[in-house]
Amino acid sequence: MVTQTDVKIVPATREHAPFVAWVMMAAGRSHLPVGSYDFMAGGDEANVLRYCEALATTKAIHFGHYSTFLVAEVNGIPAAGMCGYVEDTHGNITAGLLEAYEMLNYTEADIAANLGRAGTIVHVMPDHGEVHPWIVEHVATKPEFRRQGLVGRLIAAQLDRGRELGATTADIGVYIDNTPAQRAYEKAGFALIGEKRHPDFEAAYGTPGIRALRRPI
Repeated sequence: MVTQTDVKIVPATREHAPFVAWVMMAAGRSHLPVGSYDFMAGGDEANVLRYCEALATTKAIHFGHYSTFLVAEVNGIPAAGMCGYVEDTHGNITAGLLEAYEMLNYTEADIAANLGRAGTIVHVMPDHGEVHPWIVEHVATKPEFRRQGLVGRLIAAQLDRGRELGATTADIGVYIDNTPAQRAYEKAGFALIGEKRHPDFEAAYGTPGIRALRRPI
């Protein structure tokens, strides 16, 4: 464990892209062995990170782009990350996924197979309704920096960001059986508003579905 002496919450830059790639991979996995980006990228962990870094730096702007992220730096070291966005502006990641595949020379057959495995997540994605919330996504902390309050500080900063852009509520999603994460978000003021389950998603990911939580900001 690395003890924090100097913590800064900063907007991610292009230089943070390798760290943002790790955050995306780790957040996609949550408490599971593999997650959405493992399916999208295919191959070993190095390839997953390579794909996530390409996705974070596409010309298309989406919720996997580095510009939507805040990073908690401890003593100048990226330690935790989190993105925030409004669905109407950055909620569609499809163009980014395809651009990243093109950047890395995936074949059409590989793209179809990878998206087929990952795509079952559409069955359980939260409905945000007509409230146009600030959506908090891609939350992860490096193991050596955990249990030091960094996620709480990132949530507070992301909620400030959303408020400044006119949002009055914030949403976050969590896998149904990731109880520690749900409790952490509830401690930060989020409350359960619903859940979605689907057998195809459970067969691919190993968890029944996703719970949606919301709080005012």
